[in-house]
Amino acid sequence: MRSPRLLVAAATVVALAACSGGGAVEGTPGGSGVRDPYFPKAGNGGYDIGHYDLRLDYAPDADAGSGAGHLTGTATITARATRDLSAFDLDLKGLDVEEVTVEGRDARFNRAGQELTVRPAEELNDGETFRVTVRYSGEPETITDPDDSEEGWLPTADGAVGLGEPTGSMAWFPGSHHPSDKATYDLAMTVPEGLGVVSNGELRDERTRDGRTTFTWHTSEPMASHVVTVAVGEWETARSTTDDGLPVYTAVDPTQADASRKVLKRIPEIMDWARQNFGPYPFSSTGAIVDRDEDAGYALETQNRPYFPGTPDTVLLVHELAHQWYGNSVSPKTWRDMWLNEGFATYAEWLWEEDHGGDTAQETFEALYDGTYYDDEDANDSIWAFPPADPPDAAHISDSPVYQRGAMVLHKIRETVGDDAFRELLHGWAAAHRHGNADTEDFTAYVERSAPDEDFSEIWADWLRGDGRPDAP
Repeated sequence: MRSPRLLVAAATVVALAACSGGGAVEGTPGGSGVRDPYFPKAGNGGYDIGHYDLRLDYAPDADAGSGAGHLTGTATITARATRDLSAFDLDLKGLDVEEVTVEGRDARFNRAGQELTVRPAEELNDGETFRVTVRYSGEPETITDPDDSEEGWLPTADGAVGLGEPTGSMAWFPGSHHPSDKATYDLAMTVPEGLGVVSNGELRDERTRDGRTTFTWHTSEPMASHVVTVAVGEWETARSTTDDGLPVYTAVDPTQADASRKVLKRIPEIMDWARQNFGPYPFSSTGAIVDRDEDAGYALETQNRPYFPGTPDTVLLVHELAHQWYGNSVSPKTWRDMWLNEGFATYAEWLWEEDHGGDTAQETFEALYDGTYYDDEDANDSIWAFPPADPPDAAHISDSPVYQRGAMVLHKIRETVGDDAFRELLHGWAAAHRHGNADTEDFTAYVERSAPDEDFSEIWADWLRGDGRPDAP
């Protein structure tokens, strides 16, 4: 699966070396992609990114919502080489690259699809920290996923929003766009006066000059690029804190302000409940972004403040906030491990309902198993389409088995170990991989270590990896 791309990358480097008249090459190209089973070109080999500094200038189309507008950007990326490098790749879809420098010196570069291949003036040594700066501009793209959902740069009624799951962030800034390569971020975006910019982390500065306003955001905890966001539009913003001092920042489209006020006031309550169930909150602030109904086709767990197209109900807000622990702090090693995001967030919904007068988790489990959970028969059958730990391809990583059957796996574990031990497991899993990455094998091993006297083999074989509906529990 990798060899054709490696041959292309090697040929590119040879051609670049010939053009530059360079001597013998000691390092090797970093390579495109990190061998993700569903998105093989996502991310890049040979280095690890520590920080992004994004300086962006955005001009929406005059007829708001009709086009992507124009984006001008300078991305300064701080990274560490993990082997001797003669060249390395960045992911960038569309946009025009005007200049690339490495450690302040001009670097040769070329484009091939989503790959921006960079050859620095001097080779990079294993362990060396370096800075690469990319200057680029153009009309950012909306990317259609294998499941036909849209991500990347989405024009909205009064601006635009960048949504990245799974690979859409490469539509508006260059980088290593795979969840296994997390980094901290500084983002400054300049827009016409009267528009606001909302992103991850904390708002550090807001200043207006000559009819344009620059908003500066800082994210100090590691973040995967698929949960980076920048939302441009007209916003009603509110700042508050939870009882224990955690900052809460919400940004709401004015058309959604009245409808969303009641549910957003529950964020402190939800956060308190979540900390009791999942452990200490892993980030420095929380909140939400609420856009118009028509502005995107889905909600997303963007770090610190999830994004919603239209006012969410309480259960959806619980789901996306639970992702801050499971999916954002503990991120998947590959997109095959998506159930570790969605199964946990879905089970958080079940726990919330159980604790707030709704169905118990056991009742929800039984309704799913019996085929009475949904009104539609096909929807009930879809739960058993494939094992949650093994979606058949990239088009199915967000299908029902990943969510609902993933949650059913967790419920079977809860039945096996009991309520108290299960809550300890939820806390411990989030703590063991805080700000890191994990896969299904990491999780099953963690569960077995946490309850060494229990046998989980049937759960793994039948519920996690088995085909079809298991025998009656």
